[in-house]
Amino acid sequence: MKKTVIIGGVAGGASCAARLRRLDEDAQILILERGEYISYANCGLPYHVGDVIKSRDALLLQTPEAMRKKYGVDVRVKNEVTAIDREDKKITVRKLETGESYEESYDTLVISTGSSPVRPPIKGIESSRIQTLWTVPDTDRIRGLIKEKGIKTAAVIGGGFIGLEMAENLRHTGLSVSLIEMQDQVLAPIDYEMAQLLHENIVQNQVSLYLGDGVSSFADENDSVAITLKSGKILKAELVILSIGVRPNSELAKSCGLAVNERGGIIVDDTLKTSDPDIYAVGDVIEVSDFTFGDAAMVPLAGPANKQGRIAANNIAGGKETYKKTQGTSVAKVFDLTAASTGANEKALMKRGLKKGTDYESIIITQNSHAGYYPGAVPLTLKLLFSMDGKTIYGAQIVGMDGVDKRIDTLAVSIRLGATIEDLKYLELAYAPPFSSAKDPVNMAGFTAENLLEGRVSFASWDSPDKNTGAQLLDVREDAELMAFALPQAKHIPLGQLRDRLKELDPSKEIITFCAIGVRAYNAARILMQNGFAHVKIYPGGVRFYQSTHYENDTTPKITTPVSFSDNGQMDTKDIPTAAMRLDCSGMQCPGPIMKVFETMKDMKEGSVMEVSASDPGFARDIGAWCRRTGHTLLSNERRDNDYVALVKKNSPSPSAPQKEAADGKTLIVFSGDLDKVLASFIIANGAAAMGRPVTMFFTFWGLNALRKEEKQQVKKTLTESMFGAMLPRGSKKLKLSKMNMGGMGTAMMKKIMNDKNVDSLETLIKKAMKAGVRIVACTMSMDVMGIHPEELIDGVELGGVGAYLGDAEESNVNLFI
Repeated sequence: MKKTVIIGGVAGGASCAARLRRLDEDAQILILERGEYISYANCGLPYHVGDVIKSRDALLLQTPEAMRKKYGVDVRVKNEVTAIDREDKKITVRKLETGESYEESYDTLVISTGSSPVRPPIKGIESSRIQTLWTVPDTDRIRGLIKEKGIKTAAVIGGGFIGLEMAENLRHTGLSVSLIEMQDQVLAPIDYEMAQLLHENIVQNQVSLYLGDGVSSFADENDSVAITLKSGKILKAELVILSIGVRPNSELAKSCGLAVNERGGIIVDDTLKTSDPDIYAVGDVIEVSDFTFGDAAMVPLAGPANKQGRIAANNIAGGKETYKKTQGTSVAKVFDLTAASTGANEKALMKRGLKKGTDYESIIITQNSHAGYYPGAVPLTLKLLFSMDGKTIYGAQIVGMDGVDKRIDTLAVSIRLGATIEDLKYLELAYAPPFSSAKDPVNMAGFTAENLLEGRVSFASWDSPDKNTGAQLLDVREDAELMAFALPQAKHIPLGQLRDRLKELDPSKEIITFCAIGVRAYNAARILMQNGFAHVKIYPGGVRFYQSTHYENDTTPKITTPVSFSDNGQMDTKDIPTAAMRLDCSGMQCPGPIMKVFETMKDMKEGSVMEVSASDPGFARDIGAWCRRTGHTLLSNERRDNDYVALVKKNSPSPSAPQKEAADGKTLIVFSGDLDKVLASFIIANGAAAMGRPVTMFFTFWGLNALRKEEKQQVKKTLTESMFGAMLPRGSKKLKLSKMNMGGMGTAMMKKIMNDKNVDSLETLIKKAMKAGVRIVACTMSMDVMGIHPEELIDGVELGGVGAYLGDAEESNVNLFI
């Protein structure tokens, strides 16, 4: 009778023991676990902290007693293996309760020691208020601290799976929570732009989010911990949860001479044998092969660990099964959203040296979770990465409120079975209005990817409006949609008018089309491409995605009179007027809710109140901005279960058309070409833009020199124009001070002082102004007089005459001549 000893329980060890017993009734099986529990729901621990999972016992999947009775397995908890003698095939075990040591022999050994949270050597990290969450006792300890000490504030260090789940659950208990992540995004398996959707929602749930800022030190201060970040910021919290990664528990393997990688992961073959043929290893402690490219990887996930335990048992029982690599499919609940991924992300492709447009392509689409006309439909955003021939799907990511898990599972299976982009088109998936659409989001990903590969469409990058300031942004939404959000510096032509207004667009420029989620933008792009426009791109995911990836620029005012609820859960309406109209927009796809509000409001009497509910999560933001722009009063804006409900009071004048806002723009005529005066102009412009004001800078005569490119451009000029060009300073770096220039010495001194005092250079100020939406216009008349050609101006500068300036000046309350 062969004896198998398994070191460690939980996912890999317990599943190995159960499978082995089912295969071999006569096998002698021993599990040694240094903790108290043989098998528990590690992934459920954060939800017990947040009291979402109320019963502690629900976390305990198997007890030692149950394993003995059901499977005939000898289970010994609080028994720690301290050494492995491979030559004599013995292990040394220490009983933690008594300190007594003893030896056990084995025929086959399985190492399933898992991993442990990382506690880096940061000053002050030994504080009792700094905790990690990995085991059931950790959960008990954290719950006890919150209850016994009456903790009100918490900080979570790390934005991975457990960090995000802890931030959500601590917030759920009523704590004020800060989330600190050293990288520029949370949830590393997804790409930055997709993570922005999570960042936006985390902030909306009133968590203070600190990105790109690691911890420098901790220090106990009375009843809290002072957390000093590397930026110098100091935060305080009564409880700190460390969630900054895990390390494999491979000390035993190292000490007995088994092969391990640089990170300590035990190296195994495809049958899960270690470098010793009588020792297997499974779970977080082992190195695996990445499914996409076959690279060595460490993937601490419960799903792979369970499968590895089963495969090891099969092989111990005489089978010859191999582990088919790890795909890394994962999903997480992050407040109101679900985030999921499978396969490689774009960061991984780029790290391998693959280039977008040459080696791979990607798409981002926004689709509803089910048929839009059925109540409860909510959007999900899907990113797909694939080869240039469409025959390989590298990976996928999805963020949304509903239906995310089944779509990522569909794509995970597709990738595992080698599906192509064409196969995604033909997948026949279950459809009924409450569950999906006739063209499921996975099908739509296939259709869109095919259009891209066939050259029917081209997509801009999510940040192209910021980087490519020379592109023409074309917004094809309806007028009413602009009341909720107007895209900065975009040309607005509703889709239905586009064919008749093509002459308003410049065919020589790159045009990026926008709509709410991308469908109308695609139609607009096809119209343009078939009418001679050669440089047309679609903004992925539409204005909705743009807003989420630029959530930090959201200036929508916070609601000051939220709806409150009484103890019995009923809405407290004592300070809220009775709604004369109830509008149900649930299931409507953006921009449906806002359009419906706009149309309905026209027929309502002044002073009456409308209650409008929508399932679209963007509605809560849109209705606030719409009310601000139209002059109506937003009485409340609340989430009730899965709907967003707003109360809106109609004010005069009627919002039958977009209302002209009070003149709050700023216009500057920059006549001077002196460095100090141009600097002052851009400092004022950036300040006004930072306050959310529309700003136009009109450059004329000598001021045009600040907008010239540094390099000489190959343009045809007359002799006079060439002489002018040679005498005029070429670009911002050549400008001089108006006074105390002293042959250039004063200018050099000024630039040095600015650098020493961390004052932005003129070049930086110009870039910031353009990024902030400042409209920079070059006077065409002055250009003609001075012989300056459009090709000589920096990218992003518009050409215009006096009329362009005067039009903006009429809508401004400040006009400066510099």
